Amino acid sequence: MKKILIVDDQKEVRDLVEVTLRVGDYQVFKAKSGEEALEIVKAEKPDLIIMDIMMPGGIDGLEATRILKGDPQTKDCRVIMLTAKGQEADKEKGFEAGADEYFVKPFSPLELIKKVEDILG
Repeated sequence: MKKILIVDDQKEVRDLVEVTLRVGDYQVFKAKSGEEALEIVKAEKPDLIIMDIMMPGGIDGLEATRILKGDPQTKDCRVIMLTAKGQEADKEKGFEAGADEYFVKPFSPLELIKKVEDILG
């Protein structure tokens, strides 16, 4: 079973993404901050992370992605940015940090599940 980590400071968004992913056979983990995400990634080694950018605390989604992609043990984990930051410059920052895909909120659940299935095969 593939593991997916959903990282967003808003519980409603975490829950919506989790419900969206129920169509597949995934083990879902949730984190509300970049710090919490890094802990879960080290413990669970998810196959995919769906990451918000703007989160409270010292580590936002961009920094968390940079950390994960810079660590030999987690560099192969795929990251989909799912964020309200939709400007072209924001997307560039996301890809520079190491994101594999970039979705802007509000998002299409069907498009998200299609992308998840494409990435996880």
